[in-house]
Amino acid sequence: MNVSDLREILQYVPRFREQIFVIAVDGAVAAGENFGNVLLDLAVLRSLSIRVALVHGAGHQIRALAQKRGIAPSDFDGIGITDEATLEVSIDAAVRLTHEIIEGLAAVDLRAGYVNALIAHPFGILGGRDHQFTGRVERVDTRALDALLDQEIIPVLPPLGFDGEGRTYRVNSDAAAIEVALKLSAAKAIYLADPAALQESPPLPRQLSVPETTDLLKKDRSPIARTIASKLECAARACAQGLPRVHLLNGGINEALLTEIFSHEGFGTMIHSNEYQQIRRIFKKDVRSIMTLIRQSVRDEELVRRTRAEIIARIEDYWLLEIDRTPVACVALHAYPDNHSGELACLYVSKSHENQGYGRKLMSFVENLAREKNLNTLFALSTQAIAFLKQKGGFREADSKLLPPERRERLAASGRNSKILAKSLRP
Repeated sequence: MNVSDLREILQYVPRFREQIFVIAVDGAVAAGENFGNVLLDLAVLRSLSIRVALVHGAGHQIRALAQKRGIAPSDFDGIGITDEATLEVSIDAAVRLTHEIIEGLAAVDLRAGYVNALIAHPFGILGGRDHQFTGRVERVDTRALDALLDQEIIPVLPPLGFDGEGRTYRVNSDAAAIEVALKLSAAKAIYLADPAALQESPPLPRQLSVPETTDLLKKDRSPIARTIASKLECAARACAQGLPRVHLLNGGINEALLTEIFSHEGFGTMIHSNEYQQIRRIFKKDVRSIMTLIRQSVRDEELVRRTRAEIIARIEDYWLLEIDRTPVACVALHAYPDNHSGELACLYVSKSHENQGYGRKLMSFVENLAREKNLNTLFALSTQAIAFLKQKGGFREADSKLLPPERRERLAASGRNSKILAKSLRP
């Protein structure tokens, strides 16, 4: 780990302190080699005063136990029909796994406890088929969960629900995790998915809004593994109901959980309810961020040096691109109305976010902004980004006569010998 990694982590720690994360673990992940590392990651979260509730699936364990007993289960994931024999196997497998997880948490010095906090009712008859002992979460006993969390005890919830008359139902852990997260007003829900199911599905984007998730499921439902589709559906529903973030990670990869939480770009797929990435005007408080962001580029003579006073004097010209409220890129548009032109300036993307399209996004943003100001020409001065501006922005080399007189004078005085590139904005 280098210093920049540590700084990035420390940006998130104050934001997440005392927040609740609901971690949903597939049964296959709990049975995998990486689960010991997952438990250590949970210990790291607790050391940072992040409160954790854990919901686990048991499909893998149900399948194994049913095979051992010579039973053909009617369902594995709590979505289809659960007959009486399958319910019995589900209870035995799920309770045993809960106990094993609590043992594993104790081994990393974490206290954990099981509470039957999922109140369920029968799924009922769908499509003319009685789902028997498959249940749907009706209510979450948040008082019981809060009592454990307040005592720094991690609640561990199996995929089992109970009704008011003491009957047990098999519930889907994906849906249960979301219900728990919503009722606890969690900051995040995080799915640690079966690596095999992710390999069966096409690669997922890094970030998805609710509409994008819905569209993805409509277009690509058949190639996406059933268990992954279930998580995406639950995530979209949760975000639509107010949960800020849901993350979908490969539970078989070491450090995936911490990388997703404590880095700007993360590791898996994040489904979000609000604007995760935005371009906004800067304020005075952002000037230091701008100067820090471009410092190395100024040293490398890629960008011209700007003082704090110079940026503040034209503060309305500057824009920041933020990812999860962290500045990662900037740009400026200096307008010259008398010349009907504008300068694309101070375009910079942090090294950690290069080659992801942010530079092109900011160029396009400035171009649209210039059109809104009724400017006819957009120009840029560059010493080292000439090829980028030509290839990605459609700029062409131009003569200095195109520049407004005051800009031409400053260019001559700078001694930078910058190339002049321009682009027509006329229809």
